[in-house]
Amino acid sequence: MSTPHRTRRSPRLRNLVSGLLFGIGLAAFVDEVVFHQLLQWHHFYDRSTTSVGLFSDGLFHAFGWFAVVAGLFLFADLRRWHETLLQRWTGGVLLGAGVFQLYDGTVQHKLLGLHQIRYEVDLLAYDTVWNVVAVLLILAGAWLTYRTRAAVPRESTASADA
Repeated sequence: MSTPHRTRRSPRLRNLVSGLLFGIGLAAFVDEVVFHQLLQWHHFYDRSTTSVGLFSDGLFHAFGWFAVVAGLFLFADLRRWHETLLQRWTGGVLLGAGVFQLYDGTVQHKLLGLHQIRYEVDLLAYDTVWNVVAVLLILAGAWLTYRTRAAVPRESTASADA
């Protein structure tokens, strides 16, 4: 039985996009659960009432799960077509998580002032750790992504040799 012809984007790009979406969603999930729910340090939007803050947390949580699910659907499609490049996907996850965290720490915390990591404390240490971790995630993800820039799925290599 022949496989239907499909116009397909590069497996390298699709692995990267899937990893990026999963990484963004994973970082959003960890942020929401740890800092919003367990520690209760802030809400996604802290410039209004607690009810508005909780509502904004719900929207933020939904966004994070949407990104995770979209990334996993793309990953399942990669697996289905035997095009998984796990190191490249992992690089995308690290990049996505780092970019999300750096965006959160710079744009949402500082530029827009939607919320801070904590209140009534000196923020320098918190901001420094938050953004340094983000940069380390980005560097690790960029290194893995660069390292796998020419990677091809194993099945593609085997079928190309045949």
